[in-house]
Amino acid sequence: MRIAVTGSIATDHLMTFPGRFADQLVGDQLHTVSLSFLVDNLDVRRGGVGANICFGMGQLGTRPVLVGAAGADFDEYRAWLDRHGVDTGSVRISEVLHTARFVCTTDADHNQIGSFYTGAMSEARQIELKKVADRVGGLDLVLIGADDPEAMLRHTEECKTRSIPFAADFSQQIARMSGDDIRTLLDGATYLFSNEYEKGLIESKTGWTDEEILGKVGHRVTTLGSRGVRIEQVGQDAIEVGCAEEVAKVDPTGVGDAFRAGFLSGLSWGVSLERAAQIGCMLATLVIETLGTQEYTLRRAHFMDRFTKAYGHEAAAEVRTYIA
Repeated sequence: MRIAVTGSIATDHLMTFPGRFADQLVGDQLHTVSLSFLVDNLDVRRGGVGANICFGMGQLGTRPVLVGAAGADFDEYRAWLDRHGVDTGSVRISEVLHTARFVCTTDADHNQIGSFYTGAMSEARQIELKKVADRVGGLDLVLIGADDPEAMLRHTEECKTRSIPFAADFSQQIARMSGDDIRTLLDGATYLFSNEYEKGLIESKTGWTDEEILGKVGHRVTTLGSRGVRIEQVGQDAIEVGCAEEVAKVDPTGVGDAFRAGFLSGLSWGVSLERAAQIGCMLATLVIETLGTQEYTLRRAHFMDRFTKAYGHEAAAEVRTYIA
């Protein structure tokens, strides 16, 4: 399968606060919050959901097509992605705006407070998927990830018009979107990705029940944090996959992106949904053990050893052909 991933391209400025955010909040003063946190360190990392997902897919050898917008400061980042198996030929370069930036502080409980500067991401709405498809010889699936909201709507409508299967993945953009926009973005999706909280927010904003939403998408993929992932289809028993055991919880940033990278890679190989979810969960475990979203190294023998321990020899035998 030829998979394109649309979504943000950004640099992440990640900080760690040694205390707990909850201890700094005064219940009857939440309407006038004014806080500053003295952090221990600052790490500047490559990020953005589109780039993170593509990096993971590139590590697995599936050569994804990154579709997004960046600034003139993207050259070094582009070279990094190219070296790690990502097709960056469809990234639009802005002439006037910097690449987007995410600034995030994580506390001792792994809670996060973040801000996102869109920058060049706002030009992603000017990208036409037909040109991308023509350049690479066709697209079998487009993941529409968190990006400029207008770009997300345009890409969704174009996928529907051109009969290109697509996956809806709103992520942090749910907070900005209206119920009408969310209904447009998910209706007809082959896959709908969200975490458990986002699942409830989607239902609240659209006014559709869980059953109604499931009837409008092919598959509903819900990540469950430390409990793994659940995949649902109309008329089928839900598939639930647990997480592989992690060595340490270092940084949760980018874990969801890594799951998607592994899951989409599994789809491109044609393995079952259960196996695809297991690949995604294993890759997500590598990311939570690493500071930053693209700082992990996928050593294939190590990956397969841990995959086998987590999911068994039968699962490993089906996956090893593609990983080894």
